[in-house]
Amino acid sequence: MQAIHKILHGGEYISADVADELVQFARHEDGQPLHKHLSDREFQVLCLIASGKEVKEISSELGLSAKTISTYRARLLEKMNMKTNAELTHYAVQNELV
Repeated sequence: MQAIHKILHGGEYISADVADELVQFARHEDGQPLHKHLSDREFQVLCLIASGKEVKEISSELGLSAKTISTYRARLLEKMNMKTNAELTHYAVQNELV
């Protein structure tokens, strides 16, 4: 409701999708590779996914639950603006992480 009021009074409005894109752009505007913005554990999970391991294998290797690994994977995908393990793997190979 507040957004409508703002628009009616000459303000500007952006959708949640556009806001997300702006946040992603601002996060990576520093010129650093995407993986430099990951936590150590997120980076570790990225490398394990890119090496072909499945969530269950990663959870066993790291001593964490599969749900926890899935959460790390979801954060990775969001932070890196990707949707699939294939995209993560392609990125890791391009950046010589695996």
